[in-house]
Amino acid sequence: MGLSMMSILTLGVLNRVMIQEIAIPATLVSVVLALPLFVAPSRVWFGQISDAKPLWGYHRTAYVWVGAAIFAIAAFLAIQVMWQMNLAATSAGGWTWTTQTIGWTALLALVFAVYGLGICASGTAFAALLVDISEEDNRSKVVGVVWSMLMVGIIVGAIISASLLKQLTPEATLETLQASITRLFTIVPAIVFGLAIAATFGVEKKYSQYSTRSTLVNREDSITLGNAWKILTASPQTGIFFTFLLVMTISLFMQDPILEPYAGQVFKMPLAGSTKLNIFYGTGLLIAYGVTGFYIVPRLGKRRTARLGCMLVAFCAILLGISGFTANAAVLKLGLVLFGLATGFLTTAAISLMLDLTAAEAAGTFIGAWGLAQSISRGIAVVIGGTVLDIGRKLLPSLELAYGLVFVLEAVGMVLSIWFLNRVNITEFQTSTKQAIASVLESDLD
Repeated sequence: MGLSMMSILTLGVLNRVMIQEIAIPATLVSVVLALPLFVAPSRVWFGQISDAKPLWGYHRTAYVWVGAAIFAIAAFLAIQVMWQMNLAATSAGGWTWTTQTIGWTALLALVFAVYGLGICASGTAFAALLVDISEEDNRSKVVGVVWSMLMVGIIVGAIISASLLKQLTPEATLETLQASITRLFTIVPAIVFGLAIAATFGVEKKYSQYSTRSTLVNREDSITLGNAWKILTASPQTGIFFTFLLVMTISLFMQDPILEPYAGQVFKMPLAGSTKLNIFYGTGLLIAYGVTGFYIVPRLGKRRTARLGCMLVAFCAILLGISGFTANAAVLKLGLVLFGLATGFLTTAAISLMLDLTAAEAAGTFIGAWGLAQSISRGIAVVIGGTVLDIGRKLLPSLELAYGLVFVLEAVGMVLSIWFLNRVNITEFQTSTKQAIASVLESDLD
């Protein structure tokens, strides 16, 4: 819940403020906002470390807490740097590359990279804890519950953000904007840090089955990053599933950096109104997560549910693009509820598949690898979304067509991801990985 509240701040508030209110180029904004996702290779390392090296006596919990402290502080610092960027741009008479704007942009990029490392440490350890406390037959339900809370976070985060920004009108001065955004970035990260502690306090000690499941847990010296990599790459299925996650996630999140500016520029919505759009998207997701994890996946199966989800997301992306030509906010809101439903449908099935493609002996490492695929692809998606929008604005005659281009590209990617999904084989993965774990143990004994 806390992690999704943080994502509202970066991809629900900052993107709009930077692109529309401060008028920084969308490509630059999308690259900076994608940096927390591009540090995702650290997830494999954080996962392996949490498997092998307990911190303060915990394999997972302490990493969750330390990561949460880092990303909460970094989020507050990011906003301070952003105001300095705006000051530098204003003194230059508009956005141009000067020594000052380059310096502040580099510092903002660094802060966002540190923010990303905090998210990676915290999120990877938490996801590995989910594997530790669940069984294969109840995993889709665990995913349903956890991802439902993720959506509750999006809705709660959007409500808190909109209420703290409601006094902002299109005519609001920069001082008013600055005061409201700074207050928002003080209150929400503090709440999220509290939630991270409350969420995990006592859970690992009471429910984790890591020590009884893992054949490597008492042989910590043998879980080197090299050994973990051998296990990870033992099955070609790992690569196939990694590619499916990559293509699917890129296609799913291309609209992330452009949705709020789309609402502002095409539908003429104020900042609080565009932030509230996350409530409609989150509501669709929340319904889908509950229903899919408990009812649809057990009946249709994970792979068939994921395939159907890809088709539904492609249809809804086209619908969002078409809504721009109506200039009617109600049509956009309906499109977002449907897009949320389709996304929840797809991600529940994909995450359930992901947990099946995870070996208990190296749960942290595998979760790190899947997290890497998702984060890198989300980062690429954010950059593609902003860049395609800039290209569309230059080449196409209207804003509606420029934004529509992003949504069409999403739909094409979804159809492509079905091709990779059809080649995933869980049985083959489990056989190859078991053999790899056995050979790692044998070579250590030798």
